[in-house]
Amino acid sequence: MLRYLFLAIIIFLLPATVSSDTSTAPTVIPLKILEHTLYTEIAHTPTARAQGLMYRSQLDGNSGMLFVFPKTNIYGMWMLNTSIPLSVAFLDEKGVILNIADMTPHSVTPHYSAKPAKYALEMNLGWFAKKDIKTGVQVRGLEQAPEAE
Repeated sequence: MLRYLFLAIIIFLLPATVSSDTSTAPTVIPLKILEHTLYTEIAHTPTARAQGLMYRSQLDGNSGMLFVFPKTNIYGMWMLNTSIPLSVAFLDEKGVILNIADMTPHSVTPHYSAKPAKYALEMNLGWFAKKDIKTGVQVRGLEQAPEAE
């Protein structure tokens, strides 16, 4: 009985980066914006991008989701089935923030990139404003993200 309890505890404590995917690409990567470090889950497949942060009840303070798109284009984000109020920053292929939009939970109103974007970074509502992160600021660490499928 004790052995099963120990096994259950070990499984519970496994990091979120463990995945059944055998690729070497991480599912969570650190990014740096100004002097702030954040940890982002990666949505680089069509399924992961479609799911996004749906059905989650919370997002840790310095955690977010990085959407990696297959090509640079105008993209829109919305909040269908998403309960967490979010802000989204659209980034160009070099990681420069093009624009930031605040999004309302459960809304299907799209928020678009101001220019062609390669990435979208979702964080808790107001995270960028609280850190004084604005359009034109560089996001570092994107080279760790896997290529979009």
